[in-house]
Amino acid sequence: MNQKMLKLENLLRFHTICRQLHSLCQRRMLAQWRHVFSSAYPVQTAQLYAWPWQTAVLSRATLSQHRPLMTKKEKRSQKSQLSSTKSKKEVEVWIGMTVEELARAVEKDIDCVYESLMNTAIDVDSLEAHSHLDEVWVKEVIKKLGMKLKWSKLKQDKVRENKDAVKRPQADPALLIPRSPVVTIMGHVDHGKTTLLDKLRKTQVAAMEAGGITQHIGAFLVSLPSGEKITFLDTPGHAAFSAMRARGAQVTDIIILVVAADDGVMKQTVESIQHAKDVQVPIVLAINKCDKAEADPEKVKKELLAYDVVCEDYGGDVQAVHISALTGDNMMALAEATIALAEMLELKADPTGAVEGTVIESFTDKGRGPVTTAIIQRGTLRKGSILVAGKSWAKVRLMFDENGKTINEACPSMPVGIIGWRDLPSAGDEILEVESESRAREVVDWRKYEQEQEKNKEDLKLIEEKRKEHQEAHQKAREKYGTLHWKERVFIKYKEKKQQQPLKPKEKEERDSNVLPIIIKGDVDGSVETILDIMDTYDASHECELELIHFGVGDISENDVNLAETFHGVIYGFNVNAGSVIQQSAAKKGVKIKLHKIIYRLIEDLQEELSSRLPCVVEEHTIGSIISLKHHKDDISVIKTGMDCGLSLDEEKIEFKVGDDIVCYEEKEVLAKTSWDPGF
Repeated sequence: MNQKMLKLENLLRFHTICRQLHSLCQRRMLAQWRHVFSSAYPVQTAQLYAWPWQTAVLSRATLSQHRPLMTKKEKRSQKSQLSSTKSKKEVEVWIGMTVEELARAVEKDIDCVYESLMNTAIDVDSLEAHSHLDEVWVKEVIKKLGMKLKWSKLKQDKVRENKDAVKRPQADPALLIPRSPVVTIMGHVDHGKTTLLDKLRKTQVAAMEAGGITQHIGAFLVSLPSGEKITFLDTPGHAAFSAMRARGAQVTDIIILVVAADDGVMKQTVESIQHAKDVQVPIVLAINKCDKAEADPEKVKKELLAYDVVCEDYGGDVQAVHISALTGDNMMALAEATIALAEMLELKADPTGAVEGTVIESFTDKGRGPVTTAIIQRGTLRKGSILVAGKSWAKVRLMFDENGKTINEACPSMPVGIIGWRDLPSAGDEILEVESESRAREVVDWRKYEQEQEKNKEDLKLIEEKRKEHQEAHQKAREKYGTLHWKERVFIKYKEKKQQQPLKPKEKEERDSNVLPIIIKGDVDGSVETILDIMDTYDASHECELELIHFGVGDISENDVNLAETFHGVIYGFNVNAGSVIQQSAAKKGVKIKLHKIIYRLIEDLQEELSSRLPCVVEEHTIGSIISLKHHKDDISVIKTGMDCGLSLDEEKIEFKVGDDIVCYEEKEVLAKTSWDPGF
């Protein structure tokens, strides 16, 4: 009964309020009409009534007056009805999800996610559809959308089974047989390494090398008169080829360190010693050029003491042989010392089972496709074998020795050329034999997947770092603008935006002139690797940016020319060719192609190209250009020291002060040189 009375009372109040508001609205509208229409205009009679939007306003106002009159019991029942009719939607989310993935999960568009992140610490402008979101921002979006989140692991990649190929366990000692030693010849440039190897195998390798310097690793099997065989690796001695020397040391049993008796210990000599120590490989010292009058072998031995290379003459265990690679003196003594050390090492290998080896060099041949030079370390390689190296695999179609002669099998310690690779493996990659082509594809797929996972982790790490930088910058900007008046904020932002506007054509041309985009093409993988290593030492970006846009193995192609044209770059080729059609196309498109056969010539050319991009330096050159000299009233051509004189110059606006020095000079623009020093 009481509740019914209360409801009736509420209805009466509601009716009274409506009438009061309606009357008030009419009075306000009448006042507005009178104010708008002046006496100069005819006033038409108009029926005053509440417009639809006003009715809605009145209803809301009335309801707001009516709601407080509800009983507590009615409130509770209403809340229970709302909660029963509206339940929060549950959304599955996961760590590292992107903006696009979150929008898809909440069944909204991407803009909805952006709007939810407005007025937060995150910089919304920096977010893209593929940007990864932190856990806190995922929670923020779900919360603002009135949904409930559920952490899920469904989107995390399932742990794939490791399908990689691995080396076999150690072989039974009973299966091992003696093998030939793999010997690497190391030393400083021009100390006679290639000439030494040339003498051992009685060919003219040195004459074929461009500039008389080994450009990449040569692997040769040398048969001695005594019947023993030695596999020699001739590594480059030039400063640029540090990576190749290190790779040669990793696959070798013995290192022959060649030092010129007339030159002594040099930079690459020390580096070769360090490589030998790193891989714990014993050294045989070959003191070369002992036929020269200025040769001093004892001086070389003493210098080596500083690097812990102690010869037998000084109580150490390093054999030292005095030789002359040019005349052939003591060649057999060096070979015997190497064989003796190999016997002490008791080198053995398992010639059975799956093949294991190492890629020494790789290159692309026009007629044969990807080709590798490899050292077999275990098993016997035969035609038809399925090999995996890095992220490439091969079915062996053809094998050949260092002379290009086809061979049917390759045993441990043998250098061999292999044809049949689907892609070009990298120098230094481990070679493993697998049972089938499908297994080879499986291994390569796994390695590519593993590499992709690592790249994703690195990318995610970089994204997080960038996001933190953006957040810090955003926070600083908020602090910077927080105390300013809104007009000042708008003005400052306008100026900043103006500075970020696209450059004018002239400004863009000036900026582009300080960038040198280049393409590197080489004959073999190791050569390209070496050039890239040298480029890593570039430290003059403040003068001119050096931008590598592409690199690869093989001759220069039309694609290289098109890429260089797009980026206004220069193509550098090392021991590769560019056909006449390619050169004509490059000339037509204004693309420079620079071919070299000696690596330091290529680097010098690169330095010159960088220097040409730099603005000229203005230098002052003193010249003397006085029009006339006078002593008292007489014109004279010479004035002696201590005498006073009058000068007449061709410049009228010069003011002189007591004590001024008069110097006549001219300014000349001189080409600048890059400050980059590659170290050789």
